[in-house]
Amino acid sequence: QVQLVESGGGLVQAGGSLRLSCAASGTISGIKPMGWYRLAPGKQRELVATITASGSTNYADSAKGRFTISRDNAKNTVYLQMNSLKSEDTAVYYCRMWSVRNGYEYWGLGTQVTVSS
Repeated sequence: QVQLVESGGGLVQAGGSLRLSCAASGTISGIKPMGWYRLAPGKQRELVATITASGSTNYADSAKGRFTISRDNAKNTVYLQMNSLKSEDTAVYYCRMWSVRNGYEYWGLGTQVTVSS
């Protein structure tokens, strides 16, 4: 079993920055792709950014140029640096880890990010 614990959310003014962290623990075989997703009120959950085991990244258009995903494999932790935050970034941010080969995925419980305008 794998547990994902997000941290770093909070209240920030528009234009500010936050750094989210997601620490994975438990029985993890190898390095797995991980990603950040968000769920805003009245909207569907959407992808924010993903990072492969080798460090290749992918971003939603809304995140490009403002957010940076990174990982520390030694710590089993993935980060999301968010700059130039906008009110529309307000959401609960979730961390996900998955394995296509083994057919599983894990989600964290989420961390709230609120951007005041």
